[in-house]
Amino acid sequence: VTGGSSGIGKCIAIECYKQGAFITLIARDENKLLQTKKEIEKYSVNDKQVVLCISVDVSKDYELVENVLKQAQEKLGPVDLLVNCAGTSVTGKFEDIEVNSFERLMGVNYLGSVYPSRAVISTMKERRMGRIVFVSSQAGQLGLFGYTAYSPTKFALRGLAEALQMEVKPYNIYITVAYPPDTDTPGFAEESKTKPLETKLISETSSVCQAEQVARVIVKDAIQGNFNSSVGSDGYMLSILTSGMSPVTSITEGLQQVVCMGIFRIFGLFYLGSFDSIVRRCMMQREKSESADKTE
Repeated sequence: VTGGSSGIGKCIAIECYKQGAFITLIARDENKLLQTKKEIEKYSVNDKQVVLCISVDVSKDYELVENVLKQAQEKLGPVDLLVNCAGTSVTGKFEDIEVNSFERLMGVNYLGSVYPSRAVISTMKERRMGRIVFVSSQAGQLGLFGYTAYSPTKFALRGLAEALQMEVKPYNIYITVAYPPDTDTPGFAEESKTKPLETKLISETSSVCQAEQVARVIVKDAIQGNFNSSVGSDGYMLSILTSGMSPVTSITEGLQQVVCMGIFRIFGLFYLGSFDSIVRRCMMQREKSESADKTE
């Protein structure tokens, strides 16, 4: 599990550990990794289970990522499930975001998933089994105010996942793209400090989920080999609306998409209209306030 020292990544590791898995946690902060290791070990189901910690930045150097994953597999055996959960966020108006933030987020959120996946895919093909999860976001299904740096990196994961799934399906390897909503994590709390007012108001139209709930859904979908993983009714609607040419796990799933697409599009247009209304109101209030300041 990359990004496994906190948030959704940590909860996914705990969920897998409860099911008897051997866990490798990968993150940058060694102290947080060791704290998380102790927390996870409380959930052991047998005395053979191991939690291995690796401190590395998965977005910087592919050869380093490849080497540490090779070492992990030598210690614990081949990777059955890779969860790419390392990520970060920057919010703000397009013109206010530092230009280097766009490159940094693409590095962490996209290449930080490419490198670990690239490092394990050959072994999975040789064994003809494996699961890879890309943790995207609902902001990777639709672009929202304030997420011009973040959303594209999460959209990119969808394209990677679709192309990779077509390559590896004959080898009995299945890809899952998870689209969690706003989730109560340290990263979400940090992001909320700098959110523009428009982004906050749009986010408040849906509830905040717990990381444990999101983790349970992701692990279940990954084990079942589902391509899409969503949480709640809003997540289900978005998964239907944005299904496009994405793979389906069953004929039933495909039929649900065909039947529900039209009615969900109507709901979607209502949401988009309300979001546009929020943005317009905020702009008018800001202009009114600026005008009053100039008058004074």
